[in-house]
Amino acid sequence: MLKNSCRLALKEMNHWMMPEKAKTSLTTFPSSAEIVSEPLGVVLVISAWNYPFLLSLDPVVGAISAGNAIVLKPSEMAPASSSLIAKLVADYLDSSCIKVVEGAVPETSALLEQKWDKILYTGNGRVARIVMAAAAKHLTPVVLELGGKSPVIVDSDINLKVATRRIIAGKWGCNNGQACISPDYIITTKDYATKLVDSFKCELERFYGKDPLESKDLSRIVNSNHFDRLSKLMDEEKVSSKIVHGGQRNEKNLQIAPTIFLDVPVNSLIMKEEIFGPLLPIIT
Repeated sequence: MLKNSCRLALKEMNHWMMPEKAKTSLTTFPSSAEIVSEPLGVVLVISAWNYPFLLSLDPVVGAISAGNAIVLKPSEMAPASSSLIAKLVADYLDSSCIKVVEGAVPETSALLEQKWDKILYTGNGRVARIVMAAAAKHLTPVVLELGGKSPVIVDSDINLKVATRRIIAGKWGCNNGQACISPDYIITTKDYATKLVDSFKCELERFYGKDPLESKDLSRIVNSNHFDRLSKLMDEEKVSSKIVHGGQRNEKNLQIAPTIFLDVPVNSLIMKEEIFGPLLPIIT
């Protein structure tokens, strides 16, 4: 995907730079007008950890294409990737127009105190509010790519095996649910829910074996904070009894098995916030 972004930018650069003709009114006759795109200046990119290269460098491609200088702040939650990005950028890109700043909250806070011409942030809503508040002091335009609560609607008139496998690939195959595009919950009918659960049990075993915590194909939870957050969602009193499959955990190894819930209350925590993990409620 990142290569495609680079290829697209190289292919379309001349077109993007061309002035665009604009209509004029009779009051300005016989004048002509055009819209000329110009760089904003210096752009701050604060990226996420779950797809560290794509989410860090894809915005950089766009910002460079528009003629801007960039300061990139990779996520501290993926320190190995952050260090590699910093090294590669320093080795292969023009250091006069792009810099990488590594660090955690103190470094990010220091960056947000500066005046930028645009800020691009990928992450959660809580931090996004901090970014917006900092940007507002300078009237800096902001692009926020945040999470979601992506439902999957499963009708009875489907190929159940195909649908189940596709949901598994999208949910647990993408960083064990730690992706903003992964299915967050399923909506189906009461009559079909049991068949769907049975299909998940069968196909999940095909994907990850009888003990998914032993599988080499299932991603771990990124850190202990996220493990604790997901455990809190699972352990809520009105939710824990709704587990119909999975639920195994290994706190030491930051592992949580694919876990399916059936008919959790809509006012439970798991239905109020983005799950961003291997938990999948089914609502009828």
